Amino acid sequence: MEAKEVAIKKKKILCLHGFRTSGSFLCKQISKWDPSIFAHFDMDFPDGIFPAGGKSDIEGIFPPPYFEWFQFDKEFTEYTNLDECIDYLCDYITSKGPFHGLLGFSQGATLSALLLGYQAQGKILKEHPPMELFVSISGSKFRQPSICEVAYKDPINVKSVHFIGEKDWLKLPSEELASAFVDPLIIRHPQGHTVPRLDEDAVKKLGNWTMECDLLHEKTKKEEDPKTEEKSENGTAMEKMEVEEVHA
Repeated sequence: MEAKEVAIKKKKILCLHGFRTSGSFLCKQISKWDPSIFAHFDMDFPDGIFPAGGKSDIEGIFPPPYFEWFQFDKEFTEYTNLDECIDYLCDYITSKGPFHGLLGFSQGATLSALLLGYQAQGKILKEHPPMELFVSISGSKFRQPSICEVAYKDPINVKSVHFIGEKDWLKLPSEELASAFVDPLIIRHPQGHTVPRLDEDAVKKLGNWTMECDLLHEKTKKEEDPKTEEKSENGTAMEKMEVEEVHA
């Protein structure tokens, strides 16, 4: 008898790219990290819904097309197409989810945090399970008061890690965003506005953090459904029996 292959469904993370780049570019940026960090997750890298409305900083570095999630003024207090963007992402999350968490760089991180704050306040994604983790790279808060009063009304109770660069022009805004979350993990790096290469210490911290997220998820599942542990134990017993039969 052949051992049955047990399919493990990975938890999904929605990854939102920066301004005037693309999902493919963020995927390439993240690929410089140790692949074991997100080995237990299925990473989804969609493109923004609007074509880049101007020059991209990655022209000549990475091939087009380039996209943006929404548009904004110089003071980052007025936004264009933001509501349309939020509606699109809510539909995407609902139809392709459920998603376990969000990861974002720059505009993508800022937008991800907004979605998390809105969901926590019951404004969006009411039928979707609460997001459990967030990876922010060079993110910031929105500055429009009407948005802040809702999204950051209360500390966002989602496990979060925030990468903050010493030379990043968004260093202070990134620190402000981190303060909007409950017990955030902050990983500092000496680089600028970029997805940083991780040193050994950062790899260890991020790896431990993702394992903690995984354990918390399993604990939450057991608390919500006491039968989950029994099912898990039965599944393990069945797998053991199948292996014994193979080697008999």
